Parts: sequence; C-alpha cells; structure tokens
Amino acid sequence: MSMGEDVALWSSLPLPGLLLDPDDRIADINPAAEGFLNASARALAGQPVWDKVMVDAPLDAAFARARSSASPLFVNDVDVGTGERPPTQCNLSVAPLQDRPGYMLLLISPRELAGRITQTQSVKSAAKSAIGMAEMLAHEIKNPLAGITGAAQLLSMNLGPEDLELTDLIVSESRRIVGLLEQVEQFGNLSPPDRQPINLHDVLDRARRSAELGFAGAMRFEDDYDPSLPLALGDADQLVQVVLNLLKNAAQAAGEGGGTIRLRTYFEHSFRLRRSDGSGQALPLQVEVADDGPGLPEDIKGDIFEPFVSGRENGTGLGLALTAKIVSDHGGWISVDSVPGRTVFRISLPMAKPPGAGTGSKERS
Repeated sequence: MSMGEDVALWSSLPLPGLLLDPDDRIADINPAAEGFLNASARALAGQPVWDKVMVDAPLDAAFARARSSASPLFVNDVDVGTGERPPTQCNLSVAPLQDRPGYMLLLISPRELAGRITQTQSVKSAAKSAIGMAEMLAHEIKNPLAGITGAAQLLSMNLGPEDLELTDLIVSESRRIVGLLEQVEQFGNLSPPDRQPINLHDVLDRARRSAELGFAGAMRFEDDYDPSLPLALGDADQLVQVVLNLLKNAAQAAGEGGGTIRLRTYFEHSFRLRRSDGSGQALPLQVEVADDGPGLPEDIKGDIFEPFVSGRENGTGLGLALTAKIVSDHGGWISVDSVPGRTVFRISLPMAKPPGAGTGSKERS
C-alpha cells in the first residue's frame, strides 16, 4: 500500500483514531477524532493523550504492558469524556505500529454508533401500527363518544349537585379520550417532511418562544449554540413540533416548581447512522434538549419512544412516539440518556450541504 493510500485510509476511517508517541502524547489524529474531540489535529499535536481523552478506568498498567510487549489491547464499555461533551460509553482498541517502535494506535468506538438501525426499524414499525389503530379508533369510537358526551350534558340539566359530579366526570373523561384519539390520528395525517435547508437555531428559538408563553412558563431556559453550525436538511415546521414535544416533556417532568431546560447544538463529524444493508449516512448536526427533572422511570427507558408508553399518570405516551417518527422520517436519529437530575434527548440530523460551502446559522452572543 502506498503512502497516499495510507493517508486516504486514515482520513476516511469512520472511527476516531489517535496516533500516540512513546510518551503517550498525540502525534496525529484523523478527521473523525477531530470531530469527537472538537479540536483540530494541529491544536492537539504534542498534547498528553489522557488530558484530552478522559477514560473512567485505570488503563496505565495495561497500556504500558501492551506497548512493552507490542501486543494489542481491547477495553470494552468504559466512559470516555473529552472536557467538551458528557462522557460517552465506548470500546477502546489499542495496537502497536510495527514500523514505528513505541508508537501506538488508539481507536475509539462509541457504543451509541452501533445498532442504530434497530431503533429506526422499531419506530417505523410502531408508527405503522399506530396508523392502523388511528383509522379504526377514529371511526369506531369518536362518534359514539360524541353521543355519550351529549347525553351526559342533557342529563345534567335536571340533576342535583351530587349527581352533577357524575355527569361532569363522564363529560371530562369522554373529552380526554377524544383528545387521545386525535393525537393517535396525527400518525396517519402526518405528511412526509418537505426537507429544505434550514437553520436549526431558528427552529429552537421558535419552539422556545412558544413554550415560554404556554406550558413552560415556569421553566428557566439556557442555550449553548454552536454559531458555526451548518444548515440542516429538514422540514422546519415538523422539527418545531419535535422540539415542542421535548420541551413539553421536560416541563411536565419538572412539575409546578419548574426547573431548567438547556438547549445545545454542536457538530460531530464522526456521527453516522448505520443501516441494515451496510450503508451509512452522516448525521453530524446534534441538538440536545436537557432538563434537571427526576429522570425517566427505569422500567420504561428502553421503550420511551414506543406509542402508549408514558412515565406520567394519565399520560398518553404519544408525544415522544410522534417525535421519534418525525425524526426517523427525516433520516435522523433520536436517543435519550436519563438519570435522576439530568435527562438529555439528543437529535442527530443530516446537513443540507458540506462544511465550507456556507453556513447561515445565527451568531450567538
């Protein structure tokens, strides 16, 4: 293999890769590692690797043995932080360079990059089931419910205060069920996204303003926007609905006492969606909606994007399912990381055009 081919292979490697010298300083990194570490190869050259790649595991002795014996080292399921982003569970692979004694190649494999197609397929399957349910429920239940509501209202005209409580209950519960059915119908009525180049910061600001004037009036908002974020390829109105659903979820989790919602955007070069046919799609634009609420119940974390799964009493469990469907229809990915005191929903979306061709994002002060 020629030197040119070596350079091309190093640059096209989808996993973050770092070349370490005998003193465990960074000699070179590939573009995927630049995205993962949010820094350029020039800026990181000569820096101690463990100051930039923070691993939540004692690796010094094992790393030294791998170097001295010129043998590979594999470390699975460790949290890796960079100082610029929350820790991510990763697998690490270390291998010596045969032609450069003492030099080691470190590959970082974020666990979140594996198995993405499973969630996408699950969302599409769940959405298809919900669409079928919507058609059936709309015709078979909504009309009789309207009759029940009308009958209860007529009865209430000739009842005393004690019996009025019962008819009021019939009316309120009937209306709640109708509202549930209308949410289910959104799955069937949602048209394919009209994807255009859009500014994600405009989408976030639209959703935030609407939330602050309504259901999230008691919440405090913070933002951490990447001012150089390129334009996304998406349907602005549908993505506003996605963000509104996430903001509403955060506000409801906080309760009447309120809390803090943090909106963050950033660019991650190495983020790709792997499909069942082996192909991949770059999803470098990241949007995070984080709150400091109680977190998701353990028993529903794995199913939170499925229809009718809710952590709230009397919750419909449709808001997040619809959110996941819209993101999936955009060719994107949504995930959640939740512990008590911190829940982060992360949306990954494709760019409208590659870096260097112009951005159009708003500058933030």
